[in-house]
Amino acid sequence: MNEEAKTKAIHIYEKAVSSVNPYITVKRHIEALTSFCREKNIKQVFVVGFGKASVEMARGVNDSIGDIIDRGLVITKYNHARGTTSLGKIQVFEAAHPVPDGSGLMATRKIIELLKRVDNSTLVICLISGGGSALLVSPIEPVTLEEKQITTKLLLEAGANINDVNAVRKHISYVKGGRLAQLAYPAYIRSLILSDVVGDKLDVIASGPTTFDPTTYDDAIEILKKFRLLDRVPRNVIDVLNKGKRGEISETVKEGDPVLANTENTIIGSNKMALAEARKAAIELGFNTSIISTELEGEAKDVGKWLAEIAKACKIKKEESRIKKPICLLSGGETTVTVVGSGKGGRNTELALAFALEIEGIAGIFLLSAGTDGTDGPTDAAGAFVTGDTVKKARMAGISPEEYLKNNDSYHFFKKVGGLYITGPTGTNVMDLQIILIY
Repeated sequence: MNEEAKTKAIHIYEKAVSSVNPYITVKRHIEALTSFCREKNIKQVFVVGFGKASVEMARGVNDSIGDIIDRGLVITKYNHARGTTSLGKIQVFEAAHPVPDGSGLMATRKIIELLKRVDNSTLVICLISGGGSALLVSPIEPVTLEEKQITTKLLLEAGANINDVNAVRKHISYVKGGRLAQLAYPAYIRSLILSDVVGDKLDVIASGPTTFDPTTYDDAIEILKKFRLLDRVPRNVIDVLNKGKRGEISETVKEGDPVLANTENTIIGSNKMALAEARKAAIELGFNTSIISTELEGEAKDVGKWLAEIAKACKIKKEESRIKKPICLLSGGETTVTVVGSGKGGRNTELALAFALEIEGIAGIFLLSAGTDGTDGPTDAAGAFVTGDTVKKARMAGISPEEYLKNNDSYHFFKKVGGLYITGPTGTNVMDLQIILIY
């Protein structure tokens, strides 16, 4: 059953990922962009982008309307450009994620310089995808890049979710929280967005560079308090937030601000879209299929336990009713990991390990948990596969799964026991998928 289940789970995953292919989804909106250029008598077209999917998004734009593009620049994660340095007149840069680096800072400065050339006959096509918050980086002085790196790292390790992390990042940035749109005003902006956040919140995706921000300096300070980081983040960060709170630094762009009058944001791909395609693929394979949730959040290990309980209950119900048809349970979202150990892993491998412990010794349950971008935290894996034999196999080899989970070392657990799912960068990013098969 394991190999058959693995093959089918991979098929479902690949169908889901292909449905949010950035190249294809962008091309669906090209006609609207060209019509807009004619309607407004646009004289110059710039392309800017940031995120793990930005290169393939830019490729879709360039292949369609490269002849009318004047200049462009996109920033993606290291190893996601696959050797591409330019697409027509669009330059391609790579930088670090999830903690920003100097390459991201340098590339962002180039975007800012490009936006200084706009006027009211300019169209800026903005390509936004997951990872954009780290890749588009320009700290408010006197905050340094190193201090922003420390702040981001502390929030991530404390288990802050993307909403909290980005609320802080927006308020120590020149380009987030609507400020990129502010820089580009009075140009027209058309943002095409692949969502990597629960609920597809525009202000959270890549920290909302081209939309209004409902959060405040007060909120950012309260978030640091919540995670007990006020005494740990760099002094310059606290000083900027306090100055903003006192009104000495302008707030991020708020709803109704005139600088957003020429800006339009469109979600072109999301986790919900991927899950819908996954459901379709599972049904075609003969599974009785249900989507549990499109908005999974919380600690990865707790979510793993919760999903395992649902899977076990479904298996019991299936056996009692003597239904022969196999079951597929689908979910999606983005969990978090509070780092307390010194191991290596991501939210998907940690979720999978917690799931494996809960189904130890139970036959007929299979899980694949994987990131749609092909990367799971600071690892080369997208996620992991588990069955009821995973933990048994580990114990027979003298490996304690509980210790690996406690040390946040899920990656090395699966590397030793088997079960890592390695795809390489997929070119897209709409959070994570969990595929549970019950036979």
